[in-house]
Amino acid sequence: MELLNALNWRYAVKRMNGEKVPEEKLNNILEATRLSASSMGLQPYKVFVIQNEELRKRLLPAINNQPQVTEGSHLLVFAAYNNIVEKDVQDYINNISETRSIPQESLDGFKNAMLNIVYNKTQEEKYQWAARQTYIAFGTAIVAAALERVDATPMEGFNPVAVDELLDLPAQGLRSVTILALGYRDAEKDALAKAKKVRKDKKEIIEEFA
Repeated sequence: MELLNALNWRYAVKRMNGEKVPEEKLNNILEATRLSASSMGLQPYKVFVIQNEELRKRLLPAINNQPQVTEGSHLLVFAAYNNIVEKDVQDYINNISETRSIPQESLDGFKNAMLNIVYNKTQEEKYQWAARQTYIAFGTAIVAAALERVDATPMEGFNPVAVDELLDLPAQGLRSVTILALGYRDAEKDALAKAKKVRKDKKEIIEEFA
């Protein structure tokens, strides 16, 4: 199975060689991310694609000077909505109505279910919910990169306040959640490039009820 081969091939690359990811491969990864699952389909996040070398250098200290930031080809910053408001719900309802050519009134029940989140959760609870949706898209991007044979490094070790400031995220109502560096492994510098993949045995993490 191609997917399993890709997942066995991938690992969190520690050093990259500076080779650029072809535009077609990058676009495929981003399209897979756009199509990712999301609770209710709301997609309360944005993905910032950073190729600019100068900006990546400025971001480097905020991402704990991890070399993949500048050695890689692109940096994807996944940012969740800091809050979810009625307009977000209405924009989504408009999109469904237009895409599927159905009257908005037929979506009232679905709309009210989403508004229940808007009105009955605190701002922080809504952010945490949005962050979890962001992680789903993040995981999809990792898998898509593996299928494209593009190396990726998931990053949680960074200063979100500093990253947010550098990317002006607060003004956009966003908070950085996680980061994915894309590029190609440097097999000479990366000690893990030829290491065997280490995962728990299937019976340790999967339990079946027949």
